[in-house]
Amino acid sequence: MTRHARNCTAGAVYTYHEKKKDAQASGYGTNTQRVGKDSVKDFDCCCLSLQPCRNPVVTPDGYLFDKESILQYVITKKNEYSRKLKEYEKQKKKDETEKAELLAAANVTKVNDFLKTEKNIVSAPVNAFKEDPDKAEKPSVSNMTEGRDKHLPSFWIPSKTPEAKDTNLKKPDKTIYCPMSGKPLKVKDLVDVKFKEVKDPDDKKALIVKQNRYMCPITHDILGNSVPCAVIRTTGDVVTMECVEKIIKKDWMHPITGEKLTEKDIIPMQRGGTGYAETNKNLEGKHERPVLQA
Repeated sequence: MTRHARNCTAGAVYTYHEKKKDAQASGYGTNTQRVGKDSVKDFDCCCLSLQPCRNPVVTPDGYLFDKESILQYVITKKNEYSRKLKEYEKQKKKDETEKAELLAAANVTKVNDFLKTEKNIVSAPVNAFKEDPDKAEKPSVSNMTEGRDKHLPSFWIPSKTPEAKDTNLKKPDKTIYCPMSGKPLKVKDLVDVKFKEVKDPDDKKALIVKQNRYMCPITHDILGNSVPCAVIRTTGDVVTMECVEKIIKKDWMHPITGEKLTEKDIIPMQRGGTGYAETNKNLEGKHERPVLQA
């Protein structure tokens, strides 16, 4: 019977804790760890650069981006689409050329078979024992005949080995998707955001150093990760959801400009990390390492 102690190593069961500890020390497998609050961006930071936004814009789904970062992302995706489209057209042209060559070879084979049949029809008797059957032509095993010299194998390039199969490229998708939500993203749908700065004459710190940087322009509540916020599409003002529920939704009027609003003009912002589990969704970091195969 094994002794029941904290450092017992004579157990017959390989526990989950021991397996996880050995996997972490071995250097193989994927490490999974929940990300803490300090590793999550603030509510006023860009989802791409994770830095405070200089020219903030928000998507219809409520994700905040710096205008320079999101435009650079869109340009990169467009260049990637152009590159993939050229590769696809090149492969398509190559396939059409191969089909034309196969069709021409099939026609030549038909003509040769016809001529061979015509030559066999002769009026003079044919001596069947004149030709030595041992001297008949045998199919060559060389990889340089019958057009195989164009597709020589290469054992040091994975895509050129004899067992490798040609990869068929699919036509690339022209749509640009949001890096956060995965939905189609258009530049014209981005809304400019205006944050109301906290004016404190006694605080001489720079804006980026302040912990309480912005506030609601209507209720003057301090904005942060723990405060649900929304963006008014028409003006870009950032207000609290409490202000939306208690003030704006009463008569659907903009409290500052007085213009009419609708349900589509309210864009709930996606919050950053807090100390609560409800707002921290999908905060799991993975570190992929080599897999030990048997």
